[in-house]
Amino acid sequence: MQRLLRLGLVSVVALQLGASQSGSVYDFSLNRIDGSKESLSTYRDPGFVVLGFPANDFGGQEPGSNAQIASYCRATWSVDFPMFEKISVTGDDAHPLYEFLTSRPDPIGGEIEWNFQKFLVGRDGQIVERIPPDTQPLDSEPVK
Repeated sequence: MQRLLRLGLVSVVALQLGASQSGSVYDFSLNRIDGSKESLSTYRDPGFVVLGFPANDFGGQEPGSNAQIASYCRATWSVDFPMFEKISVTGDDAHPLYEFLTSRPDPIGGEIEWNFQKFLVGRDGQIVERIPPDTQPLDSEPVK
């Protein structure tokens, strides 16, 4: 349980990371789902945080606008964690954050398999663990 208090979680609903010249996830700024710009360094110190990054790259599961996605997530799943605007995770328009994540050495790097890929991020902004998309949110295995 101590580990959870020292790590942040980047929940990849479909996230493309990039920019291999960047040293950590805290080097990235993205637009929140409401359109306001935010640096991921904001989440360096608060403890365990879930961040959501919707994308429509897997089976067309996020076809709506940012406003529609935000409304759906709040109404259907009671989402109250920070959500960022929809980004692309594949192809030439992949988001730099996704390029960064997927360019890490194994077993962290590699293509995102599907929506809900998750990454545990340490306070130093480095990826500590990659968690498969089919791992359920309340599964305790990733934190043992």
